[in-house]
Amino acid sequence: MSFDLTRRGALAGMAAAPLLLGASPALAAPAPAVPSPSLNTLAARKGRRFGSCIGGRRGGSIDNADYAAIVAGESGVIVPENEMKWQWTRPAPDKFDFARMDAIVAWAQARKLAVRGHTLFWDRPERFPKWLVNHDFGANPSREAERLLTTHIHTVTERYRGVIHSYDVINEAVDERTGALRVNNVTRALGSPEALLDLAFHTARQQAPQAELVYNDFMGWEPGFRRHCAGVLRMLEGFRKRGTPVDALGLQSHLEIYSLDRVSGVGPYIENEWRRFLDEVVAMGYKLLITEFDVKDKALPGDIALRDERVADYVRRYFDLMLEYDALGDILAWGMVDRFSWLQGFAPRSDKMEVRGTPYDDAYRPKPMRAALAQAFAAA
Repeated sequence: MSFDLTRRGALAGMAAAPLLLGASPALAAPAPAVPSPSLNTLAARKGRRFGSCIGGRRGGSIDNADYAAIVAGESGVIVPENEMKWQWTRPAPDKFDFARMDAIVAWAQARKLAVRGHTLFWDRPERFPKWLVNHDFGANPSREAERLLTTHIHTVTERYRGVIHSYDVINEAVDERTGALRVNNVTRALGSPEALLDLAFHTARQQAPQAELVYNDFMGWEPGFRRHCAGVLRMLEGFRKRGTPVDALGLQSHLEIYSLDRVSGVGPYIENEWRRFLDEVVAMGYKLLITEFDVKDKALPGDIALRDERVADYVRRYFDLMLEYDALGDILAWGMVDRFSWLQGFAPRSDKMEVRGTPYDDAYRPKPMRAALAQAFAAA
């Protein structure tokens, strides 16, 4: 069968057959030009892919022709910003709605872009759909929790079989404050946090044996992530000891300039500790991905030219380090245009000015950050 966009409404609530190549929605009208070579072209010269998240509605989406043209022009791979998460795809325990995700996949297929899957389970109760927070697991909670999780993974992976080859299976299972694995109603029903992690990854491997299975989290090179990094290492070690099929660590890379370092003039970072962390991850046989890159520029001055220069410098420092690792594969930005970045609401500046944390400005013009990425990819 071929995927027909006119049937999108009828697909809501269905766990239908997998999507196949061949969708051909109308292409976007001419839009702002992307510099040549593209970031993906530069990354591909070293065996990597560059890409971005994109949404199924509002400004930073496939419905905004100018924005979509920049994402398509710079990318070899895309990931849904929200549209594959449980809140969007599973409105009830036994109901699925893939309309928005299907639209993103069809858009990507029409432009020959690969698609990553984010995420099969976001391990934070505040990100659960309301029905899951209040779910009654019944007389046999372990069996019911297993049913809910495995049904979800089976449904998603079957629908996008042959389309999605890399999944963030679990997102943010480590408590950044303590380094311990998170406990919630699902982990309690299953008996332990480890039981949830192992069940998710084993189910994903069974369903998608050739796919890249990723654990994704936001620990970083800024001071303050020591416990988080230590907890992630313990979890990764546990995976290896238990034979849990995890291929890669996803480094979200929401870089944060929350204060100014006197020496560098940009945000503080702990280069040597971050290298040791990455070295330990790679030594265990894991690949690396940068899955959600952007920059929080809270501490930088309001002057736009100076701020853009400092952000670009910080980005260059980070990527110069990261690109030294042969284990690093895909690199994805979490949005490409400042106006549509989630950071505007999540990490606003105290001076109320716009956060300038993506490669393009509001007029769809490339910024110094984009040049820094291009230079880092070319020199890798």
